[in-house]
Amino acid sequence: MTDVDTLRADLTAAIDGAGDLAQLDEVRVRALGRKGAITGAMKQLGGMDPDARREAGQALNALKDEVAGAIEAKKRVLERAAMAERLEAERIDVTLPARPERTGRLHPISQTMEEMVAIFADMGFTVAEGPDIEDDFHNFTALNIPPEHPARQMHDTFYLPGRPAAEGQEAHDIVLRTHTSPVQVRTMQSVEPPIRVVAPGRTYRSDYDMTHTPMFHQIEGLVIDETTHMGHLKGCLMEFVRAFFGIDDLPVRFRPSFFPFTEPSAEMDIGCGRDGGELKIGPYGDWLEILGCGMVHPRVLEMCGIDSTRYQGFAFGMGIERPAMLKYGIPDLRTFFETDLRWLKHYGFLPLDVPSLARGL
Repeated sequence: MTDVDTLRADLTAAIDGAGDLAQLDEVRVRALGRKGAITGAMKQLGGMDPDARREAGQALNALKDEVAGAIEAKKRVLERAAMAERLEAERIDVTLPARPERTGRLHPISQTMEEMVAIFADMGFTVAEGPDIEDDFHNFTALNIPPEHPARQMHDTFYLPGRPAAEGQEAHDIVLRTHTSPVQVRTMQSVEPPIRVVAPGRTYRSDYDMTHTPMFHQIEGLVIDETTHMGHLKGCLMEFVRAFFGIDDLPVRFRPSFFPFTEPSAEMDIGCGRDGGELKIGPYGDWLEILGCGMVHPRVLEMCGIDSTRYQGFAFGMGIERPAMLKYGIPDLRTFFETDLRWLKHYGFLPLDVPSLARGL
């Protein structure tokens, strides 16, 4: 019968001496494989008397567990070392200047977002941000969206495993945010009015075709104070679309609509033309929907801890891809996410071409 202590010492030394994952695997096979030392020792148990077999079997099983644990611990150490070595070998000095023949391009989404922020910043808005992963309350309930609303259905929303309930509380559904409106909720909960913010960012919905993608971008605006009214909303958005598209006489109209989180609500259309199958933005006699807006619903204010008898305000929201497509003539939404460098070289922008109302958008 093989001496257990001697075998333990030999295998421990071999494990400690393994310099990489390949050597460690050789030690594992030599110890625990079909023809390994421990496996061979266990095969000798059959020729021993019952008492000796029981004692030796217990010792070998304990050794087997000990060796397996030591191998696993050593494996984690070697994996971390291998990863550190790989990261060091693949390190790139991002402070090096770009090669002239490889000038990078800003993605149209990034550029369009910066253009929109520049326009609203000139009106006194600041940028607010929030998490992409939200709970049911911030994404739906606080926005006055009822439980039976279609937006809550799984065919529209990406649901994640629920958050465990704290003692005395209910568990909450976790979702990838379906709009950037939760940023408005978090802002109202944490900032005392007056509030004037825009919230650009990624959003997620279960949809994919020529005009929809599972991930897209939105920008939403929120104004809360004691005097703001619908006329301020209309004036703000009219100035925005005319500055964004660079058309001073761009026709604008507002149509009554319904959104759970605003009352009254409206959809905003801009002038366009479709002659010859070509869409043109401007005073050409036709209309194109561009965004939704309205006065913030009193229930939303109350759920966010704001006195609706004292404060009021407006909110608006729009996608970023669609205005980018309209302004820069991009025909297919899906190309925004296909990582084609040829497409980016064609539609992209120089990194130093920063949008500004003074220098131009």
